[in-house]
Amino acid sequence: MYTLYTWATPNGHKIAMALEELDCAYELRPVDIGAGDQFKPEFLRISPNNKIPALVHADSHGQAEPVALFESGAILQYLADTCGRLLPPQGPARYETLAWLYWQVGGLGPMAGQNHHFAHYAPERIPYAIERYVKETARLYGVLDRRLTGREFIAGDFSVADIACYPWIAQHDQQRQSLADFPQVARWFAAMAERPAVQRAYARAEEVIGLRHAVFSEAERRVLFGRP
Repeated sequence: MYTLYTWATPNGHKIAMALEELDCAYELRPVDIGAGDQFKPEFLRISPNNKIPALVHADSHGQAEPVALFESGAILQYLADTCGRLLPPQGPARYETLAWLYWQVGGLGPMAGQNHHFAHYAPERIPYAIERYVKETARLYGVLDRRLTGREFIAGDFSVADIACYPWIAQHDQQRQSLADFPQVARWFAAMAERPAVQRAYARAEEVIGLRHAVFSEAERRVLFGRP
C-alpha cells in the first residue's frame, strides 16, 4: 500500500498519475500548503525539505520498515522500478528516459514555477522577472515540441517522462503560453488528457483535496483540477 502526501500542484498530480497508470492501491493524504501543513513535524519526518509530494510505501520488498521518499523525480523512478513499468530496466533507453525526467525536474518545472510566481503571486509586479520566465518557459516548450516531432511520446514508449511533464503543460494558460505555437506539444497534450489514468488522478485529487478543503474558486478549480 502506498500513501501519497500531496496537494493540488503539478508535482503532486504527477505522482497520482503514476500510481493510477500502475494500478497501485494508494491513500491520498492532503497536505494543505496554504495553511502551512508542510512545516508540521510529522510531515518533515517524511519530507525534510518541507515540499510535497511525499510517498510512503509499506510492505515494500518484504522489508519491515516502510520506504519513505520525497522529491517527485525520485518517487517516479522508484514507482517505475518497483512496478517494472514506465521506465526501461537498463540500457540506453533507460538513460534517455531519465534524461527527460530530469529535464522536467530541473528545467521545465522550476522555470514554469517561477513564471507562475512572478506573473500571479508576487506581491510586487516585476516586468523583468515576468518577461524572463515567460520567455524561458517558451524556450522549454520549444525544446519539447522539437523532441515530440515524429514521436508519440517523449522517450519512445509512454513513460515517467510523459507523466512528469504533463501537469506542468496543463497550466500553459497561466504560463502565458499558447499551444497553437507548439503543435507537437498540443497533439501530445491532447492524447495525454484522454488517458483514463490521467483523468482518474485529477478527479481523485479534486474529490479528496477540493471537497475537503473548499478554498478554491471556480477559476482555480479549472486550473488545479481541470482538463482540456
